[in-house]
Amino acid sequence: MISCALHDYIEIACTFGYEVRLEFFSGPVLQGTARTTETSNDKKEYLLLDCQQKTLKIELVNIKKMTALQPNPHFDSVDF
Repeated sequence: MISCALHDYIEIACTFGYEVRLEFFSGPVLQGTARTTETSNDKKEYLLLDCQQKTLKIELVNIKKMTALQPNPHFDSVDF
């Protein structure tokens, strides 16, 4: 699980439908629109990201950095 403070940034991105760039601990980078979060039965937390006409389910603990791709009053980038 990630901290509540970091989770808040995910929720802000989803609430406002921000386009974000996600960097992962494993190296790859994705870009898409943050839609919502989801928790599985085994308590894993996910970000649902619209990316290239499909929705990806990304486990929050795998995100290293999230960068907003549009100016906003809430955040520019957040290191997880």
